[in-house]
Amino acid sequence: MALPADVRAQAAQRIASRLDAEIGTVEGSVVGIYWPFRGEPDLREWASSVTARGGQLALPVVLEKGKPLEFRTWSHGEKLEKGVWNILVPTGGVATLPDIVVAPVVGYDEAGFRLGYGGGFYDRTLAAKPSRPLTFGVGYALAKLPTIYPQWHDIPLDRMIIDGS
Repeated sequence: MALPADVRAQAAQRIASRLDAEIGTVEGSVVGIYWPFRGEPDLREWASSVTARGGQLALPVVLEKGKPLEFRTWSHGEKLEKGVWNILVPTGGVATLPDIVVAPVVGYDEAGFRLGYGGGFYDRTLAAKPSRPLTFGVGYALAKLPTIYPQWHDIPLDRMIIDGS
């Protein structure tokens, strides 16, 4: 939230370009994306491009505290409702297992560990999946920490796409 809105918007565009370069073809893939909250990079425009290129979007839904997230299919224009922390989630949608997960970082370290808002939802979700999706953390360089002091249950992400602005 310390970054001005226009700086965050420019950073989101750069992050989106890097996601495209790192992921490549999305056709036929389910991409787990998040609904932006508290100044996180707003990748909704990039998400629209994913569907335009033949990918399917899925948004995370908190079903219960202390449990894994459920990713539900969603397309632009489909109804959303307020979920936990008033973050928008699909009203309908089908539970799915993403091939790719893009997760926001509040903090991150060189080892690929991320901090979110303390619920442990992404770690629990990744641990519970029968196959691991390709995972990307996205955020801002000012969130880098020497370490997040990972615990036994923390799962590092495959790649970090961090904007240096």
